[in-house]
Amino acid sequence: MSKITAEDVKKVAILSRLDLQPEKIETYTSQLEKILDYVAQLQKIDTQGVEPTTRAVEVINVTREDVVFGTKVRKEILELGPQREGEFFRVPKILSED
Repeated sequence: MSKITAEDVKKVAILSRLDLQPEKIETYTSQLEKILDYVAQLQKIDTQGVEPTTRAVEVINVTREDVVFGTKVRKEILELGPQREGEFFRVPKILSED
């Protein structure tokens, strides 16, 4: 792989519209070179037959079935609201009918 130069870093900074401080150019040049070396190592890995994934360990959502059940405190809860309309809380209108 070709060596990353300070000029390469400056060009990328300009193209990315980054305000790169001159004293940081050497640091970023070294860091970018290390990153690209690591990517080159990863490209050498044989991934033939490996299923694409977004994480190393598959995550499975454990969910339960929704069950509707009544409550004995419904009326008490409705009484706590500032306004009520039948069996519902009355709230200010937030959507227009335009």
